[in-house]
Amino acid sequence: MNITGKILEIFDTQNVTDTFKKREFVIEYADNSQYPQFLKFEMVQDRCDQLNDYQPGDEVVVHFDLRGRKWTDPQGNVKYFNSLQAWRLEKQQAAGPAPEDMPPPPAEEGPLPAGNDNDDLPF
Repeated sequence: MNITGKILEIFDTQNVTDTFKKREFVIEYADNSQYPQFLKFEMVQDRCDQLNDYQPGDEVVVHFDLRGRKWTDPQGNVKYFNSLQAWRLEKQQAAGPAPEDMPPPPAEEGPLPAGNDNDDLPF
């Protein structure tokens, strides 16, 4: 899956255990600009360093997996958790000019000179 949005916050890397680390960041996703959504993603392990190349305000494409877990607490209550686990970030490419904003093609310079009818080339 992927989504395009603007980075709002990037948090410090958290060392959850001696062998596991994660880093979270928040994207403003504005499918409807009147009601933007604020989505928190996480990157884990060696992917955490990808965030070093970004800062709040950058427009990015986030490639991610939707993860879900089931957990039973000591009292036997079952709980479910979801996470958005990003695995790649790309800077959003600036959009090119709209077709109506593009310059017109160059004007033709008149008809081509008449060729030799003995020409054996097919073009």
